[in-house]
Amino acid sequence: MAAAAPAAAQDIAITNARLVIGDGSAPVEGGTVVVRGGKVVAAGAGVAVPAGVERVDAEGRWVTPGLVAAFSRVGLVEVDAVSGTNDRSATRSRFSAGLDIAPALNPMGSPVAVNRAGGVTRAIVAPGSSSSLFAGQGAVVDLGDDNDMVTRARALQFVAFGEAGSSKAGGSRAATFLLFREQLLAARSYARNPAALAEWGNDALLQRADAEALVRVIDGTTPLFVRVDRASDILNVLKLKGEFSAIKLVLVGATDGWLVAPDIAAAKVPVILSPLSDLPDSFERLAATQSNAGRLKDAGVDVSVGVFDDDDAHKMGYATQYAGNLVGLARVPGASGLSWDEAFASISSAPARAVGMEASIGSLRPGRAGDVVIWNDDPLELGSRPVAVWIDGKAQSLTTRQDRLRDRYANPQEGALPKAYDR
Repeated sequence: MAAAAPAAAQDIAITNARLVIGDGSAPVEGGTVVVRGGKVVAAGAGVAVPAGVERVDAEGRWVTPGLVAAFSRVGLVEVDAVSGTNDRSATRSRFSAGLDIAPALNPMGSPVAVNRAGGVTRAIVAPGSSSSLFAGQGAVVDLGDDNDMVTRARALQFVAFGEAGSSKAGGSRAATFLLFREQLLAARSYARNPAALAEWGNDALLQRADAEALVRVIDGTTPLFVRVDRASDILNVLKLKGEFSAIKLVLVGATDGWLVAPDIAAAKVPVILSPLSDLPDSFERLAATQSNAGRLKDAGVDVSVGVFDDDDAHKMGYATQYAGNLVGLARVPGASGLSWDEAFASISSAPARAVGMEASIGSLRPGRAGDVVIWNDDPLELGSRPVAVWIDGKAQSLTTRQDRLRDRYANPQEGALPKAYDR
């Protein structure tokens, strides 16, 4: 079942599968998914296989859409502690919202292959921070074994509130919200009269590139991902929609979100969270609980599960473990978790929906990208691994640099080591 080296998009039909569409529906026994021209054309029970299409017998294994990493830094970071390989943040740049991470992405970095081997086929990549409040524009990427990983550039704008935001704005939450509002108002003025920016001179709150990026946030073209945890901060962020009604908010973190779940649901704002945030490790996360996801979901909030504050460049495949934990949590008396179907959707179609790309990626519904994974067992179980991966209908290698290093040095022979090891 191991996938071969990447090739052109294949017309394939994966049959005899325990098929997961990824949209929150139940798995289909004996299902079939057909991919043609890099797109899913049919998936479900009783799907006919067109003539001339290559058949792959899943032999009853789990077949799912590729995972969509809901919040990551893959492609931006090779080694966290080595600044030359870390393009996560631009804290000394004169630009902020206008920063675009797409040119910094490295499709040949080793974390790309590692995450692909874990079943991750797409990722929402966000910048870390800049010299000001707004961090910049993130992208949606694919993890295919090729030299072009950008699916959509400038797919989101990222900003941090709470403790992180206040440190950028002058030391308090009051300064954070004031700076946020003033920068959006400045961008609105720029949209009405671009020439006015030159008149602001050295007193300008924004560079031209920053203003242009924030105009797309104000008019709802670019979703605004807001890192926020404390319940009172969440409520204040939601109030901003009253003044900037077209903004498409996405809450990231929302550790105390369950305390204000009805408000989030009423505002129709999706949440990306990490179920691992279950301890009050700061004063803005005093209400941390692993039941956060289940309680938000029960209130009607669209919940995605992501891996952040926890090796978000290298181990996005942890999302399956996090989602699986929420399935187990649903069986614990007094706790709130997710059903299996909800949990898998939280790492596939829900992140795609949060970034406005549910019509393109995140599920095996017709018209979506041909991102398909065959697993050796239940994908939400800790020991399960992909045995085959396709991205845009192209078979992918599951071999990583770690695999090659293991094979090279597992049983080294005397004199067989590279010259650099000869002392």
